Amino acid sequence: MSNMGARVSRMFRNFNLENRVIREISKEKPLVAPRHKTPVLPPVSSSDAAGDSEVIHGKNEPLVSLLKTVWVQSEDPLPAEPVPGPPALPVERRPLKFSLPGPGHGLADITDVPKGRLSLVEALRALHSHKTQPAAWTAERVALEYCLAPADTAALLQFFIPFNVKILPPQRDGQKQIKGS
Repeated sequence: MSNMGARVSRMFRNFNLENRVIREISKEKPLVAPRHKTPVLPPVSSSDAAGDSEVIHGKNEPLVSLLKTVWVQSEDPLPAEPVPGPPALPVERRPLKFSLPGPGHGLADITDVPKGRLSLVEALRALHSHKTQPAAWTAERVALEYCLAPADTAALLQFFIPFNVKILPPQRDGQKQIKGS
């Protein structure tokens, strides 16, 4: 039975094959685009080629004498002076509020982060807290809790939304299900 489809498709493919071939052969062929004219160079004799090789590979004494008079002197550039300004302050750091339990996640060795920054776990926790309790976890409270700028925190809570994870319960026997054919 599986050959039936192949037989039908072969029958349609071979139907009126000779007439279709004759029709394609008898069609006019498209004209080929004209070739551009190229200048015809005179043939190079072998004696000229040998003479050119000597000219190419031979020394040019006037150029060699000029090259001997050329000298290159290089000096290291002076280092750029630093721009005067306020002295660099050490970056304040704060301990992590939350982290993933146990090693193996690549985040276990991080114990603190710079102020104004969040770890991935803290960012997800702050977003989730704001999503589940927006009245309690306002932008100001999240900014205060994690030492962030209020404008950046408001933008973070407005434009980043954590995913919802929904776990569907298993199907019961009493419910209708669509069965495969």
